[in-house]
Amino acid sequence: MMNAIVTAKDVSQVYEVRRGLFQKPLGLRAVKDASFVVEKGETLAIVGESGCGKSTLARMLTMIETPSEGHLTIDGVEISADSASDAKKLRSTVQIVFQNPYGALNPRQKVGSIIEEPLKINTKLSAAERRQKAEQALAEVGLRPEHYGRYPHMFSGGQRQRIAIARAIIMEPKILVLDEPVSALDVSIQAQILNLLADLQERLGLTYIFISHDLSVVKHVADRVMVMYLGRPVEIAPVEALYANPLHPYTRALLSATPATDPKSKGQRIRLTGELPSPFAPPPGCSFNPRCPYANERCRTERPELTRHGPTMVACFAVEEGRIEIQPA
Repeated sequence: MMNAIVTAKDVSQVYEVRRGLFQKPLGLRAVKDASFVVEKGETLAIVGESGCGKSTLARMLTMIETPSEGHLTIDGVEISADSASDAKKLRSTVQIVFQNPYGALNPRQKVGSIIEEPLKINTKLSAAERRQKAEQALAEVGLRPEHYGRYPHMFSGGQRQRIAIARAIIMEPKILVLDEPVSALDVSIQAQILNLLADLQERLGLTYIFISHDLSVVKHVADRVMVMYLGRPVEIAPVEALYANPLHPYTRALLSATPATDPKSKGQRIRLTGELPSPFAPPPGCSFNPRCPYANERCRTERPELTRHGPTMVACFAVEEGRIEIQPA
């Protein structure tokens, strides 16, 4: 795609887990064959239950880790173990905002030093220039110049997350990876931070990769949604299409568990049977087949690939074979 800023092709991340002195380590595939594209200026939300690989994918996108397999290209540069120098140049292109604003800030540093730290490491700006940019970043996130000299413990959770966002944007990145950025905040504060992120995206032309388990939040912030299960994307769709007509059985179950704000809404709750399979020994075929009400013998032996059905990409034989009804667009 001409406007693609992130392209992932069959990206995987494998960790070796030691079992004992004389035993071979086990290979844990946290992410398996993930393929997707993020376009400039859009918000791609990545959702799924705990252990599905969302945070591992975030670490690869921010170059904290290098993919074990596959091809990951960010802003025209392919990320690999052999491209450390190229990856270093991209540090300012991709920044991350972490989930916990209390743990993301050094309690022994003043706010000004926290925000200026990326500039100290990556630029040759003078102290006066760094302070000017730090105060400008504080203003961008709705904080005042006098906050520059205070410590993190003197702020509320929402203010701390604003400080974390200021630190992320001070290098003028193109991409922000938002790893559960509002889940640790009160609901009223969540709305303020989400509005701030939307405003910054519009003014600064940012691309967001929004990682969340809260589908009610995702509905209001995302342009497209990627649903992951046991390390693999199972559905990728525009947000309107996904919420109006989810195709994958796992996506339908996730959406059915989302609380509805409309008291007249009487959606049917879909209850999944069985436990999430172990990532050390995933089931053969479709990884969702032990919990899927539509699974047949093909699902237990073959692994479905993402295929297009209207605006949606979905990896499901039941959709492909017509065992799941697809509503007309």
